[in-house]
Amino acid sequence: MTLINLVKQKIDVCVAVAFVTYKEWGAYRTHSMVSILVGPIYFIVLYFIWTAVYGGAHPEGAARVLNGIEYTQMIRYFGVTALIGYLTMDFADWNLSMLIRTGKFLTFALRPLNHRFFALSQKVGHRSLGFIVEFIPCLLIFTLLFGIDMRPAHFGWAFLSIALAFLMNFFVNYCIGMTSFWFTQSEGIRAVYSLAASVFSGMLIPLVFFPAPIQMIQFFLPFQYTIYVPAMVFLGSYSLGDISMTIPQIVCIQAAAVLIMFLVSELMYKAAIKQFTAVGA
Repeated sequence: MTLINLVKQKIDVCVAVAFVTYKEWGAYRTHSMVSILVGPIYFIVLYFIWTAVYGGAHPEGAARVLNGIEYTQMIRYFGVTALIGYLTMDFADWNLSMLIRTGKFLTFALRPLNHRFFALSQKVGHRSLGFIVEFIPCLLIFTLLFGIDMRPAHFGWAFLSIALAFLMNFFVNYCIGMTSFWFTQSEGIRAVYSLAASVFSGMLIPLVFFPAPIQMIQFFLPFQYTIYVPAMVFLGSYSLGDISMTIPQIVCIQAAAVLIMFLVSELMYKAAIKQFTAVGA
């Protein structure tokens, strides 16, 4: 089979699985639509917090810039992070852990299709539905109701960076899910990672507000590549740990980080398959 035919086959499988997943979750789209409230509420809370931090509605003498971020840029930042969360949300860790714990992963182990690729295809379908019932409504809410400029500084780079964040989030979560091959339960690891990600991904506070040593460590951890980097690429400028980079430079670093995470998941997957005993089947 030629490389072109192999790629075409992979694309066809991905599209087919994504379409089935889209239809499956589409039957429960009201569940997804409820999460439309999460983004605006999350944004409103952070809006009031950071408005107070910046000194109210810009009274005379109030700080207009904190750690190199202007007030309006900060508001846009949190609007962007909320939208990115809708596009990159992932459940691969929970789903894989459930399959391993119940022994149902055996059905995938016997198939010629790599489960990791199957799970990634599922995520494509799930987030395609999320784009329609979550992302677009929230984008309209932020733009029309809050009056926030949600246009990316560079659409092409922003799209690529969000796509890389999508992959990074998947590979990290899938690796967490694979720990169930050894521990059966991965809830503890998932909880620790979720807590660390909420703090160090830039979701709650931009990473430039952390001490310099912690900022430098972030270059070697996956967290910033899921939220902070795509958000800053969307806004059009990037700096961390007193290091400023052009948008192409940081996106290339993000791509390298995703590649490393893919290789880690590949090594774990090969080791995990040898470990699998189909407990519960």
